[in-house]
Amino acid sequence: MPHLIRRPTGQRTAPAADRLGLGVPGYAHPLVAPVEWAELTRPGTPLHWAVLNVSGGTPGGPGSRPDPHCLEAVGRLRNAGIRVLGHLDTAYGTRAFGERISEAHRYLDWYRVDGFLLDRCPAERDALSDMRRTADTLRALRDDAHLVFGHGTHPYPGYAEAADQLITYAGPWRDYRWSQVAEWTADYPAERFCHLVHGVPRTHLEEALRIARWQGAGTIFFTDRADRAKERKGPVDPFETLPGYWDEIVSRIGPGISE
Repeated sequence: MPHLIRRPTGQRTAPAADRLGLGVPGYAHPLVAPVEWAELTRPGTPLHWAVLNVSGGTPGGPGSRPDPHCLEAVGRLRNAGIRVLGHLDTAYGTRAFGERISEAHRYLDWYRVDGFLLDRCPAERDALSDMRRTADTLRALRDDAHLVFGHGTHPYPGYAEAADQLITYAGPWRDYRWSQVAEWTADYPAERFCHLVHGVPRTHLEEALRIARWQGAGTIFFTDRADRAKERKGPVDPFETLPGYWDEIVSRIGPGISE
């Protein structure tokens, strides 16, 4: 099936070292989603990172005190060599700098996280200096902090120099299948970009994987769960639980799977 996707001039085909992997943007609390957290440590799962959002939802955060259930879940992940990121909400740049850093301190003190997802990250050029300041401060707190900016769209190109990874798409399959990639992304390797897509039917999973590779994304999370916030029933966040085809997507992009 043809797609309205423009491949940037000079975009390279990713080698095996750049094979697609999974980024988990935040499962529900371990008490609510024990199977989801347990699946992350399954041997052979091509996992790049998993986000810990103790408070859940938006704005989320580390909570007011250490949570023993989250401590246990994070301990298992770190023992398995999995990178854990703390969830920091920027509210599109309107949240106070001090609040972000205060939460980062708590994540580091209580859960020893390996970096942060800066959710609802602004994408405009005018906000870049503030996000650079935030990134520099977070790296001062932890030298090797892995920083993911959760724009959900293609931001001003300068953001690519401030973060380790940018989420350049976050949304429904109906839009993703006709999306286009910004030409400036061709100057960076696939490992710098992440796509989060909900409502992907099982029958279109391979098609979605082709789009991600074509657009140069190295990290993905696809799910058949839909955003049901407007319906006020079932899980509001489609990324809080396992996709119905979890085993299939792990096998398709896991070690030894040919692209």
